[in-house]
Amino acid sequence: MNRAHFLKNIESVWYNRFLRGMMHKKVSAEDFFNEIRKGNISYLGRAITLVESTKKADQLLALKLIQHCLPFTGNSIRIGITGPPGVGKSTFIEVFGNYLISLGKKVAVLAIDPSSSVNRGSILGDKTRMEKLATNRNAFIRPSPAGNTLGGVAQMTKESIVLCEAAGFDVILIETVGVGQSETLVFSMVDFFLLLHLAGSGDELQGIKRGIVEMADGIVINKAEGNHKQAAMLAKKELENALHFYPPKENHWKPKVNLCSAIHDQGIVEVWEMITEFLVLTQQNGYFESKRAKQNKDWLKKSITELLLHDFFACNKVKSNIKTMEKRIEHQQLSPFDAAIQLIELYKNKKEE
Repeated sequence: MNRAHFLKNIESVWYNRFLRGMMHKKVSAEDFFNEIRKGNISYLGRAITLVESTKKADQLLALKLIQHCLPFTGNSIRIGITGPPGVGKSTFIEVFGNYLISLGKKVAVLAIDPSSSVNRGSILGDKTRMEKLATNRNAFIRPSPAGNTLGGVAQMTKESIVLCEAAGFDVILIETVGVGQSETLVFSMVDFFLLLHLAGSGDELQGIKRGIVEMADGIVINKAEGNHKQAAMLAKKELENALHFYPPKENHWKPKVNLCSAIHDQGIVEVWEMITEFLVLTQQNGYFESKRAKQNKDWLKKSITELLLHDFFACNKVKSNIKTMEKRIEHQQLSPFDAAIQLIELYKNKKEE
């Protein structure tokens, strides 16, 4: 058994025992809040588990807790980090996180992982890849499992940010797994969006979705070391030239391209300098505050959507009719649109259940 598997097994046993022990204790929203404000990581982890729960009692407790925490939030810097598999996100985040801690910061890492709802893989995987950061008392690492929808991920992650900020973490790193729809969700809840990239042969924009490049506030070409250094430098020039053809950003920031070798701890300082420069500009021109306000409005709409969807599919009349309608749709006896209208009418006219 290799070291990673050994750590994974040990942590799995510890984590399950911890949850069993903690869940037997009745804790009020005020108790959670007081411990979180003290920086109690155990209670922070349990509070996020509460946020992720689909049990009604847990959701009500989580709502009370979030309300307690809101006045103590908004003081962190929220950074989204994305990139294709193999780009070195975990190594970069560990080195970057440890550097920020050396500056006196407290760093929380929230990983959006649609697969973790099945086997909680990223909880253990990320921590075994970020051993130094995971054991630092000024760091906290936690995934947001997807559940049934990516919208649910956004809801959980947004509330997790609130809890982490109330616990005193002043830099929140939100990592996405791979490149896909989750990037748009992360962009909607962060201040700075960082794209990690690898130098390759040919057109450097191939394999990167245009929309993600447009969202990026900064691009970092990782693994710019050894034989890859020259290719990384060429990729940097090509990406910089390409960015000139993109429309100017509303925040008046011109995205930058940096080189980095996380494994050799090179280029990390420059990444933070780039983010700091971005923050100074957007805070001075008012964009930072206006974006945060818009994100809160979007959070309201997403919350309404999630609550309505949950309530809709929990309705007994909907549950008892949806299977029949699905069969009628399969046999082309009913259109999906008509079925949706009928189900919505059943939901609207439901009696108290």
